Amino acid sequence: MKALILNCSLKKSTETSNTDALLEEFIQVFDQNGVESETVRVVDYNVAFGVEADMGEGDEWPLIADKIKQADILLVGTPIWLGEKASVAKMVMERISGSGSETNEKGQPIYYNKVAGVVVTGNEDGAKHAARDILFSLGHYGFTLPPNPLAYWVGEAGPGASYIEANGQENEFTQQNAKTASHNLVHMARILAETPIPAEGNVSE
Repeated sequence: MKALILNCSLKKSTETSNTDALLEEFIQVFDQNGVESETVRVVDYNVAFGVEADMGEGDEWPLIADKIKQADILLVGTPIWLGEKASVAKMVMERISGSGSETNEKGQPIYYNKVAGVVVTGNEDGAKHAARDILFSLGHYGFTLPPNPLAYWVGEAGPGASYIEANGQENEFTQQNAKTASHNLVHMARILAETPIPAEGNVSE
């Protein structure tokens, strides 16, 4: 099984990402369960704005889209800015929508039989708001959401230390949610691999 992790940090991979640090908790569980994972820092790619599968010359989103198609699990990580998900995460949702009309061999949306989850980090409020937007979008596009598909960490109100500096890895609530969410993602992905969602009108399949 394969998991694709899209880190929607505003920082390129040459910079330390607090979101990456929390995503690492998921990667450890994936490794323990024999799930191959790949992390993509979206801003490392030249992703064009738009809602098409391919926005033309220079657009590198199709490279990421192909990775999504090959994955069983999609995990989207985003920091919080001004109480919202990062602009990169919004752009990713728009581009995922661009392939929404593509279908698999059963005529279902191409995101069927894939599971999705979300990780949010920040030193201000807005984690559940950001997660709600992303999870609704992914479910709407055809991804399956297991129970508790979210882990987040936020600091105290106002400016302050973020996940790494604030030792968020010692936060029991966040770590338990990361453990639960990652295991649930793997479990649901295995269920769908063994028993895919049937095509419409063929429930007994």
